[in-house]
Amino acid sequence: MTSLRWGILGASNFACKHMGPAIHAAKGADLTALATSNPDKAAGFQAFTPNLRIHNSYDALLADQTIDAVYVPLPNHLHVPWTIKALEAGKHVLCEKPIGLQATDFDALIAARDKAGKLAAEGFMIVHHPQFIRARELVQTGAIGKLVHVDAHFSFFNDDTGNIRNRPDASGGGLRDIGVYTFGAARFVTGQDPLNIPYANLRFENGVDVFAHVAATFPDFSYGATVSMRMAPFQNITFRGEKGVLQLTCPFNANVFDVAQLTLETDGHTVVCERWPAINHYVLQVENFGKALQTGAAYPCPLEFSRGTQQMMDMVFEAGSAPDEE
Repeated sequence: MTSLRWGILGASNFACKHMGPAIHAAKGADLTALATSNPDKAAGFQAFTPNLRIHNSYDALLADQTIDAVYVPLPNHLHVPWTIKALEAGKHVLCEKPIGLQATDFDALIAARDKAGKLAAEGFMIVHHPQFIRARELVQTGAIGKLVHVDAHFSFFNDDTGNIRNRPDASGGGLRDIGVYTFGAARFVTGQDPLNIPYANLRFENGVDVFAHVAATFPDFSYGATVSMRMAPFQNITFRGEKGVLQLTCPFNANVFDVAQLTLETDGHTVVCERWPAINHYVLQVENFGKALQTGAAYPCPLEFSRGTQQMMDMVFEAGSAPDEE
């Protein structure tokens, strides 16, 4: 089976530390090119891929006929236009989250995907990890009884005003950076979408959200979440049912924040713990992308799923307070 030949559109720090090595390590994938005009940034990638071709512009990489698929780790506001450009250039595209900034962005993305006849998807790696696949199985087969409530929390501390996450011109903010995980995780595991957002307390600094406390009503359960770029690092998601509790203590940065672990507590206080100390969900994401192209298997995170998560985020922004004008 021929390996999928990948190019990376931009030498971001995340691409160098995580996705570049993941593409390099994945079965059926071959990292062959990078677009950057900065030799220093290129050197970080060449350290693990010495034969990497370097293009000095994004357009030059898209014109490279030896590239089958493109990974896009650009700033948030550039995701839609460059994903569409890559599709129009005949490339499959895996784009960092959030691939869109509002749900309506997905109309153009889906249309471009369908017209090109290529695979385009958001880099939502957690749905490829066995802890989430297992959590979905347990919840949807009734291991905790009828689901009553879901709690999700994700935070880290970053007050660097020069950082892209704190820049309104680059569509930064905590919800777009990490809130996508707290929302998307609940949707993936339960298979449900929110009906409404009865409460959303958002705090903004310099035009970007830095704290969010959110409540949502789903068809069969209630939901609460906190998301912040101004709190100590923490992550957790808990599914509470009538007959048990399912908890993921490191759901979003598996084996970086902590070991990926799932605990299930049922009637009689029987506790089952499952751990995945050596799984890299970025590698699994790349491999599943390739399998979808090579075998026709359904990709675990199509644009339609990502649109649903963005729709929830749009609802939260609409329900929350407006950013400070100062």
